[in-house]
Amino acid sequence: MTRTWKVLIADDESIIREGIRSSIPWEDLQLEVVGEAEDGEEALELAVEKQANILLVDLSMPIMNGLALISHLRQQLPKCKIVIITGHDEFNYAYEAIKLEVDDYILKPVNPDMLGEVLARVVQKLEETTVNEELLQMASKQIDKNFALLRERFCLEWIKGELGEAEIREQLSFLRMPGEEPDYVGVIRWPEQSKGKAFFSEKDRQLLLFAIENIMEEHLEPFTSVHFRDKVGLIVVLIWGKPQEAVFRQIEADVAGYLKIEIVASYQPGSSGDVPSLYAEARASVNRETKLSPFVRRTKEIIADRFEDRDLSLEGIAGELNVSAVYLSRIFKQEMGTSFISMLTAARMKEAIRLLNETDLAIHEIAEKTGYESQHYFSTAFKKTTGLPPNQYRKRN
Repeated sequence: MTRTWKVLIADDESIIREGIRSSIPWEDLQLEVVGEAEDGEEALELAVEKQANILLVDLSMPIMNGLALISHLRQQLPKCKIVIITGHDEFNYAYEAIKLEVDDYILKPVNPDMLGEVLARVVQKLEETTVNEELLQMASKQIDKNFALLRERFCLEWIKGELGEAEIREQLSFLRMPGEEPDYVGVIRWPEQSKGKAFFSEKDRQLLLFAIENIMEEHLEPFTSVHFRDKVGLIVVLIWGKPQEAVFRQIEADVAGYLKIEIVASYQPGSSGDVPSLYAEARASVNRETKLSPFVRRTKEIIADRFEDRDLSLEGIAGELNVSAVYLSRIFKQEMGTSFISMLTAARMKEAIRLLNETDLAIHEIAEKTGYESQHYFSTAFKKTTGLPPNQYRKRN
């Protein structure tokens, strides 16, 4: 489609304006004169109102001279092309205008052929600039459309350890992601998908995986996160911000509640390594977890959900699962490599450390919130784990 460019003529001499208007084949040059002005102030108002593409301007005009007009126009209509018209005795004055990045100039008296050539060059510049801008807009829209795919490709390379530090920073900036490494790297696995159950078609699997991602997105909405699938189909999520453990547990609970499936997840804190190593550890963790027997996996879930219950015990959980405490103790130690009481204590200590660091709760309140009957019992367990009593730990941290 042929464009028509808008021209404004600004000169305080009407005979000059009329001469310019009548001597140029405007239509042949894809141009249209949209207005005339006899002073700089009127020219500025008209140029902005008409959104002029080209301004033919005399430097010596009343009220606002040409230089002042050009300066104002550069701020209010920066894309407008400017051709100055000047007399021989104003050439030094015109040189100042060149500094304002005018596109061309012509000496009076105006030669129609020369002006036609100048306008043809300006039109060519406008065409080239517009085409380039359109191409950039198209590219930008295409990038926006494919941003998720570009982020996924980058993240896949990132977790593999294939990128250098400089390239990571550059890609994070380009893809509008936070400029620092994430606070958590998580991996989510739906064990059913690896068992090849006949009643789950590939379509059903993908729909359930999308549903898992949607539930995760809802819970992580207060934080910045990016999720994608790794080469074997595991959901990987990078999180900027520090969700509490309860958020991660709620994701699993909602997946179980709404989708009626169980997932296994591991979220590794960013303080313990770089992205590739955190991903590798999270993936190894979910793979180990997937191999756990249902009794051990359920026992771990109960510890995570109810560690603050001072009456929580191996015997009580065994009763809930309808197995003997001896059997549960044995398979738990065998599969986890640690005892039930050690894992329960570790969960309580982890929460205690968080509360000491992030809250002003009294020590006895923290003891209560982490499942201990008394402050003394809690302080003893805490010192045994960390080497410091709770009060000293809080002061140091």
